[in-house]
Amino acid sequence: MLDNTNDLGAALFKTWTEKQRSDEIEKLVQGFRNGVPVGILCKMSETIAGDKKKARKYLKKFMSSAERTAAVASATGAMSPIVKSFLF
Repeated sequence: MLDNTNDLGAALFKTWTEKQRSDEIEKLVQGFRNGVPVGILCKMSETIAGDKKKARKYLKKFMSSAERTAAVASATGAMSPIVKSFLF
């Protein structure tokens, strides 16, 4: 049925306007503030935005510098450099 199960939502997100992507990532940031893990925030933002560079732009738009710093500090182990690459 699907060639790549890692790409379940990506095909849909590619059809969205930048406004829709922005709105959805803003909702993800709100979810992060309410307990969604930072790794999920980063990966879903990348999937919705279409690439890491755009995801970084949106995350910087919706998160303060202090929030990004706290998020990086909360990441542990192998997630730390990944989260840092999204938020700094």
